[in-house]
Amino acid sequence: MKHLTNREEELMELFWQKGPSYVKEIVDELPEPKPHYNTISTIVRGLEEKGFLGHEQFGNTHRYLAVISREEFSKHTIQNMVGKYFNQSYASVVSMFVEEENISIEEIRELIQQAKTSKDKGHE
Repeated sequence: MKHLTNREEELMELFWQKGPSYVKEIVDELPEPKPHYNTISTIVRGLEEKGFLGHEQFGNTHRYLAVISREEFSKHTIQNMVGKYFNQSYASVVSMFVEEENISIEEIRELIQQAKTSKDKGHE
């Protein structure tokens, strides 16, 4: 999966929230000052080329839709980050959060219990 710029990610968020949309509808959702229609159209076509969006054609008009879910994108982004910044070590990620006091030992215990419960259900 390819990397997204901040603007591309912002547009994808709109597609994930709104569902299939025309470029004009996406432009209307953006804050002021609104970018030019052609600028957003170019970015949307780029997202399609990267495999994030597909389209339905209605005459000369295209309605674009996300073909990758937000969950798929989030999962890939986290895996990429762990690989790039933590040498593929999820334990290093958790350790950093503990050191920064972003997560408590008790919360980690709860996550372990949830994982055990989930794993046990998978073997039933």
